[in-house]
Amino acid sequence: MQAISIAASGMMAAADRLHASAQRVAASDAQAERAQTLGDVDYVNERVQQIGAATDFKANAAVIRTADEMAGALLNLKV
Repeated sequence: MQAISIAASGMMAAADRLHASAQRVAASDAQAERAQTLGDVDYVNERVQQIGAATDFKANAAVIRTADEMAGALLNLKV
């Protein structure tokens, strides 16, 4: 079913965005710790990005769940 593959791609994209944001925060923290200064990362923006990625992931998971339920309902129809 096409909806499932599209939602799965969306989930992967959201996971990639979350991972990239976490990497930027971790790298900035490590750099700041070595230099004893504040990092160049906007932590508020990164947190907003992380929340958005998590929300996108959940929405795509709901699409997969709904598509699965619809396919199950179609298979249970009696003719």
